[in-house]
Amino acid sequence: MAETLKVGVIGAGHFGRFHTLKVRHVARETLVGLFDPDSKRAALVAKEVGCPVMQDVDTLLAACDAVVVAAPAEFHFELAVQALRAGKHVLVEKPIAATLEQADFLVTLAQESGLVCQVGHLLRYSAEHDAITQRITRPLYIEATRIAPYKPRGTDVSVILDLMIHDLDLVLAIVDSPIAQVDALGAAVSSAHEDIANARVRFENGCVATITASRISLKTERRMRLFSEEGYLSADFVKRELTMIGRDRGLPLPGTGGFRREHITWKEHDSLLAEHEAFVAACLDGAPVVVDANAGRRALAAALAVADGIAESRRRMELSGLIRAE
Repeated sequence: MAETLKVGVIGAGHFGRFHTLKVRHVARETLVGLFDPDSKRAALVAKEVGCPVMQDVDTLLAACDAVVVAAPAEFHFELAVQALRAGKHVLVEKPIAATLEQADFLVTLAQESGLVCQVGHLLRYSAEHDAITQRITRPLYIEATRIAPYKPRGTDVSVILDLMIHDLDLVLAIVDSPIAQVDALGAAVSSAHEDIANARVRFENGCVATITASRISLKTERRMRLFSEEGYLSADFVKRELTMIGRDRGLPLPGTGGFRREHITWKEHDSLLAEHEAFVAACLDGAPVVVDANAGRRALAAALAVADGIAESRRRMELSGLIRAE
């Protein structure tokens, strides 16, 4: 078994640059090269991290054991397929693909090849995820908000696939039940895709999640509130703090009949480093893949269900005359 994993990176954009920098800091990863069709951008990032620029994807794949696909979302599927068919492990940024048919193909290809296909749902490797899942196992209602000021980056896809999918994936991991129904609203304000969206997701076990995402807000806010049989939990991902009211943890709250209040904070956690370390463990040690192709497919299905819900809501409003048909 190889002691280190030779890794190549496809994409020298915002996330591609971060991936190349991170590979340099993971003990059992070796950065063998970088490819991006924008040769100037590729050269700039390669100089920063000290790796060669490859002429094409095939040349990069020939030099590595595994590849990070950090290209624009529309290319995730074809590049992941190319890498898996070349016998390389894959860490593909979210979303895993553009359609469920493509995601299903990747799930099957990864299973048949025996290779790792890990999807970059970064929140699964965060301190927030661990803090929440250690305390809440039977949620009844979840409310998640993820809003941010406008940035041109990421507008090649909707805010659902850009931002909301983070919380959709985390909610799916916490609830662990099939989705029964999705109602959603959204609008394209500054791009060709939805820039604001709100979804109400009802699960078969009765849990309900309300998720809001915006990339045209004045401030950054990332919060989640959970109501469960264990108690009430509120998490602020920006401030890195969590408060829980329950009976099992924290200091007693006088006059409340036995309730306790727990307040915790955590230092900045390098989720991308944790993601790469998990990828190495899966590739070299055979450890379970934390976010495999099936999980990526499930998050994509939820995101597409939200998009369908928005389209249906728009059709109903057009028929009722509330908005004009495009």
